[in-house]
Order: sequence, then C-alpha cells, then structure tokens
Amino acid sequence: MPSLTGEITDLSAADLSAAIHARKISCVAVMEAYLDRIERFNPDINAIIYLRPRSELIAQARLADTELTDGHSRGWMHGFPQAIKDLSEVKGMPCSFGSPLFANYVSAADTIHVERVRGAGAIFIGKTNTPEFGLGSHTTNPVHGPTRNPHDLGKSAGGSSGGAAAALAARLLPVADGSDMMGSLRNPAAFNNVVGFRPSFGRVPSDKAADLFLGQLGIAGPMGKTVQDTALLLATQSGFDPRDPLSLGPEDLELRGPAQTRGMKIGWFGDFGGYLPFEDGVLDLGRKAISVLADIGCEVEDITPDFDLAELWQAWLTLRSFNVAHGMRALYDQPEKRALFNAQYMFEFDLALGKSAADIHAASTVRSRWYKYMLALFKRYDFLVMPSAQVFPFDVNLKWPEEIAGRRMDTYHRWMEVVIGPTLAGLPVVAMPAGFGSNGLPNGVQFVGPPRGDRAVLEFAQAYEQAAGIVTGV
Repeated sequence: MPSLTGEITDLSAADLSAAIHARKISCVAVMEAYLDRIERFNPDINAIIYLRPRSELIAQARLADTELTDGHSRGWMHGFPQAIKDLSEVKGMPCSFGSPLFANYVSAADTIHVERVRGAGAIFIGKTNTPEFGLGSHTTNPVHGPTRNPHDLGKSAGGSSGGAAAALAARLLPVADGSDMMGSLRNPAAFNNVVGFRPSFGRVPSDKAADLFLGQLGIAGPMGKTVQDTALLLATQSGFDPRDPLSLGPEDLELRGPAQTRGMKIGWFGDFGGYLPFEDGVLDLGRKAISVLADIGCEVEDITPDFDLAELWQAWLTLRSFNVAHGMRALYDQPEKRALFNAQYMFEFDLALGKSAADIHAASTVRSRWYKYMLALFKRYDFLVMPSAQVFPFDVNLKWPEEIAGRRMDTYHRWMEVVIGPTLAGLPVVAMPAGFGSNGLPNGVQFVGPPRGDRAVLEFAQAYEQAAGIVTGV
C-alpha cells in the first residue's frame, strides 16, 4: 500500500479500500478529502451534479466509521464517495437524463448495478453529468451545461460517460460507473486518460428499459484509475439477476495478475485499411501502444478487415435508431414534449420511423455475419487492438466534430464509428490510455477480447498498463 503521507485522493480504489479497512484512514477523512477536491475543481469541470449537502455526507461517513468500529463492513467500497452517471437511477435522488423533460424527476428505486454498489458500501454524493439522453460522445445538455476536460478546460470530456471520466481523471471520485452503446465508456476514457471497460453483453444486468429482450446494444460498466480498480467495480456490478432475462450467470472475475504475454498474437486494426479517417497524431499514439505490446513479447499483425464496413455502418444505424427511438415513442407522440427533443434524438426518430421489421431483421443478419467474422479472427489472434477515438478532445463549444482529416461526417455520431465493431459483436473491450499527442491532449486504444473473455482481456490490459508505466488522470 502506498504511503498515506500524500493525498488521500491519489490512492487507487484498491489501496483506499485497504487503508479504510485497516483503519489507517477514516471514512470521514476520505469524504472530507474528496469533497474538498470537488469544491476546488468541480466548478470549472462540471463533472458532478446534484451534489448533496456536505453535512449529510459527513454524517453518513461518520456512521460508516462507527460500523467499522463495531466490526461490520458493508463491502470493499465501504465509505467510498460515489456519484452515479445521470442515466442510471439512485433511489431518492434526481435523475434528469440531461433533459428538460426530466429536470424535476426523482428516482423511486436504484438501477440494479447501483443497488449493488450501494450494497458494497458506497455513499452516494451526487450524479455525474451526461449528454442529453446519452446521445453523442460530448457531455453537454440544457439542464446542467457542459462537462469540461480536466486536461484542457476548453475541450470536451467526451461522453456519454464524460462526467464520470472527468471526475475520475480529476480525482473527484475513487472509481466511476458509466454505460456504453457507442463507445460511451471508451471515448471518454480516451479523452480523459483513464481506464474504461465495456463488459460482455449481459455481464451487468439492468431492468430499467421497457423492453427487456430486444435492446442488445447498451450496457453499464466500470471506469477506474487502474485496471485493478476497474475490475473490482466490474465484479460488484456483475452477475445474474432475474429482473434481467439476458443477464449472465455468476463468474469469477478476480484478476490473477498481469497476463503472460510472450507469444500472444495480436491483431491491429489501425485505420481499418484506410476506411476510417483519423485526426493527425491519433494513430501515432496507437502505434506507440502497439510497440509496448511488441516489447513484452506479443506478435502484432496489421489487419485489413475482410468485411463490408459500409454495410456494417448501415446496419448499425438501423439497429441503434431502433434501440434508441422506440423506448421514447410515448414522449415523441406528444407534440409539446417532442418539441424538447434535441437534434440527436430527432435524427434517431427520423431514421427509426422509416424502418420496417424486415429492415431490422436484415440489419441483424449483417450483425450476425460480423460476429462470425470476429470469431474467425479470434482463431488467429488472442486479442484485437484498435484506437478508442478518431479525434483528440475537441472544442467544448462544438456540437460534434463535423470533419476529420478532410472527410465530412454525415451524422452527429459518424466521428465515433471506430467503436461500433465490439458493440455489435457483444465483446468485452477495455479502453486504455495510449499517451498524449503533440497538442498535449490524451487518446487511447481499445483491447478487444473474445466472447465472454472479460477477465482475460483485463489481465492483458494489466500487462500493458505495467509495461507502459501508465499513470492515469491529470
């Protein structure tokens, strides 16, 4: 365990938990340290919203200390200050989803993964900011405004877990939760120089959607300062729950230590054979990460995908709009409420309402062929690697990047296309820091594991983390 002579907020979540349970630091001291840091930095970053009164939180931390004195620990997160992404619900707390439609909504019950974090001992201090309804990898909304990147306050923090990633990078939280459909745990991890993990589909259960069977793109997951911290939160969030019929059964997710990488075969997608545009300098950081893997004995090969990627994108548009739009159809059908939808949501509705059941089926067959193609790749490679984002953090005042390397982006989310492959295949993927460009801004790489290979890909990421000497955050 590191010396406690430094800042409490510098400790990894694993070391913080050990220090609390060894009674080397009190829960009150932890809460005070994090609240002090939030008071100092959050007004500029705007990562944490709905912050609860300090007196209430200190009182809860004091109770947590009393419980430890009495020999009772709620779990590894006992006394941890925790803020939940504002797309998930915390009983008794506001949940705006970044929308004026829900500005006064208060949750009646926890989302399942939030329930589990509460059971592990966390103290909920507030929520983390997100784009309106989570659409787009740029965290800004008309209710709470933009979240700014701790590395450069003039830049975007990414999204939709941008508030979570920025809070983690600025040491405002020990760990953070998020969710991911189109890279929402991966893009902000890259933009903020932290670790983000999209688990295998079904790994983290949810019961909040009206449809529990067809919405198989988005999933909740963890973010951390280290791979170990990320894995610890994943283990808390994961496991079967009968309220989610597609949730996976229990599995041992405890890391055994960094993977033995010598002789591993790695496939590097790069720019997908020239198909995807990248801002200058992004691919250089990806190649830097690849060189680290080569140094620890991995055999790396470039991959030019043998798949119609334009067809895959069209399938993505169909399936995403189907997932996103129809859950809000009741609101869309009320003109006074539809008038409050942003341009991103209207795009999804315009697309979804023109599609038939046959269109959905056709897109799903493309997705199925893509999954089979990925399975074939995993017969040749242990892991696949690709960039986490196509651009560096951009101007916080932009709606979204409209052009990359001279190529026009034809939708509000085309600039995030690099993340759709793992999502469509339902694969576990960890976003790792890759360093900083000449502009001083961070970016990252995705390590993609085979089906249900959550622990294996995290152990592989841990080996990279160790070899690269990664220090996350600001």
